[in-house]
Amino acid sequence: MSDWGPIFVAVVLFVLLSPGLLFQLPGREGCVDFGNFKTSAASIVVHAFLYFALICVFLLAVKVHLYLG
Repeated sequence: MSDWGPIFVAVVLFVLLSPGLLFQLPGREGCVDFGNFKTSAASIVVHAFLYFALICVFLLAVKVHLYLG
């Protein structure tokens, strides 16, 4: 059986933490902008750090596993 947990977590976090899709931190006009579909270098760095931190938590600390088949 294949473990699809890490792949599922990585894809979901990538979609949710894409800068400008749901939110942008730091925003262009304020601290947080929601749904503006724009990005900046600072927001890319912040979202990459958040992605790395959350994927480490879910894969190393929580040990998410999803077996299909």
